Amino acid sequence: MSHPQSPDRFHEDKASYTVRGAGTPDIEAGVEAIRTTLKTLPVRPGVYRMQDARGDVLYVGKARALRNRVANYTQVDRLPKRLQRMVSQTRSMTIVTTNSEAEALLLEAQLIKRFRPPYNVLLRDDKSFPFILLREDHAFPRVQKHRGARKYKGRYYGPFASAGSVTRTINALQKLFLLRSCTDSFFANRSRPCLLYQIRRCSAPCVGRIDDAGYAELVKDAQDFLGGKSTAVQKKLGQAMQAASEALDFEQAAVLRDRLKALTFIQGSQAINADGLGDADIFALAAKGGAMCIQAFFIRGGQNWGHRSFFPVHTAEVSEDEVLASFMAQFYEEVPPPKLILSDRAPAECELMAQALGERLGAKVRIEVPQRGARTRLIQQAQRNAVEALDRRLAETTTQARVLDEMVERFGLDGVPDRIEIYDNSHIQGTNALGAMVVAGPEGFRKNAYRKFNIRNPDTTPGDDFAMMREVFERRFGRAAREDPDRDGGEWPDLVLIDGGKGQLSAARAILEDMGIEDVCMIGVAKGPDRNAGREVFHMPDGREITFPLNHPVLFYLQRLRDEAHRFAIGAHRQKRSKAITVSSLDEVPGIGPSRKKALLMHFGTAKAVKSAALEDLQKAPGVSKAVAQQVYDYFHG
Repeated sequence: MSHPQSPDRFHEDKASYTVRGAGTPDIEAGVEAIRTTLKTLPVRPGVYRMQDARGDVLYVGKARALRNRVANYTQVDRLPKRLQRMVSQTRSMTIVTTNSEAEALLLEAQLIKRFRPPYNVLLRDDKSFPFILLREDHAFPRVQKHRGARKYKGRYYGPFASAGSVTRTINALQKLFLLRSCTDSFFANRSRPCLLYQIRRCSAPCVGRIDDAGYAELVKDAQDFLGGKSTAVQKKLGQAMQAASEALDFEQAAVLRDRLKALTFIQGSQAINADGLGDADIFALAAKGGAMCIQAFFIRGGQNWGHRSFFPVHTAEVSEDEVLASFMAQFYEEVPPPKLILSDRAPAECELMAQALGERLGAKVRIEVPQRGARTRLIQQAQRNAVEALDRRLAETTTQARVLDEMVERFGLDGVPDRIEIYDNSHIQGTNALGAMVVAGPEGFRKNAYRKFNIRNPDTTPGDDFAMMREVFERRFGRAAREDPDRDGGEWPDLVLIDGGKGQLSAARAILEDMGIEDVCMIGVAKGPDRNAGREVFHMPDGREITFPLNHPVLFYLQRLRDEAHRFAIGAHRQKRSKAITVSSLDEVPGIGPSRKKALLMHFGTAKAVKSAALEDLQKAPGVSKAVAQQVYDYFHG
């Protein structure tokens, strides 16, 4: 059975029940809403969503028999305090029926990741995992790093724990197999080998330094290596080096020697010994001080492709096996599961989890808790890493808490801010202007809440930072006022940092006052004399100017917030500028698609040359008919 991509696939089985309560949130109103839903609930598998009076999702759960499972919420005295609070806020429910409990588990994980309910255990991870992609949509396949949807034809290898581990592996693969990493357009326009060929990281198929058969053999070797057959590849290279040496072809022998060194480097850089394990993921959970850490090792083809620590949230009053089960379901929502999962403990409903992941993969998945042998040593190493990562996290959290407490005292804030927003603008002489918003909290940066605002008001003077800030604030806080007027959705900032001095702060306050918003706490961050880091001046709304000694922890923290906003704004601006560079005047010609545009550019070299070309010359371009040539000529010549 295929993995559900959208709740729409359950449309025929879907029934939605909505009961609105009145008055303040209380247990009786919540129980009554649930009981009303129970009257029409079927006894079959499915997923239920608890919603508050505004329709926001409080909790997502799955059940083998919906009526029986939901009925448990009416027995309030038997519920833990956490779920009692949830029932007291419940005013409606939405029910989606499924064909099996395993299918319900997969849909539950999908909806939890979409709605991020406050009463579910959440896997807080803002970035998708990187993969290595060996593309197969070209006569000479390229190797590249890939994130996101799998829209290219080819073989995907991963997940890798980080972009750094992917980069190191790709570098080693280039040395080992000499595969190209350049784009197709770069490949098509080469007349001589590039630098990668000179430093022996590419076989230069672009200029015929290797034939189709030779390159195909390199690709096959790379596939074997990434698929776990590194020993066979090593043996093949060793034999080829020996043969070249015996034939007195010492230059070729040296090339093969360097490739063998690259292979040895990859094998020697493994943090754990996973020989004979094939494809597997290893998980271990550590709990301490009310926090939990899950350590994951990714093994593919017997090679360790890195490890990562996860810190799930909303774990209070939830057992460790339930936390692990929720983590696995959400983790494998985006990452294809391997056939073997090793864990230091069995997740809740282990057999059901294995069945659901098997449906996700399209093959049998085993979840094992090793008790003896080499696999127990892998589990012990994962447990040790989990404990160490959790200790570091708790230490950082304690330090962060002290910094935030001192910041509250120095600035006279009402309390520790749960949401801090930092704003910055970026442009070059007014071009490609945009504003950026970075969000941070007690637990660190919340990258999934970052936002960029393209400056699109025609009345904004290029380079006018005050006008840009007005547009950003009007859009940001105007939307917040419309969507969350009661400010109970967690989307309003407790503190706003403005990159600028007294003037920028006054302008920002005036913008919000014009919108009827007067109670948002703001602080202006000016760079101080000579714009030296460490001499920043913090401007308060009441006119106070606060400075900190060099090396003060609060100063370091605020510098980090400002620098992150600056980094994000600059990155977004560069991305926008790069995109603008690729825009051509040919894009505006009616009837000219990507293939004809490419044909014209390849023939004439530049869009300017196309624009000035005679009609007869346009007709000579390959793939361009007389009618299309006439259309292009008329567009540019009126």
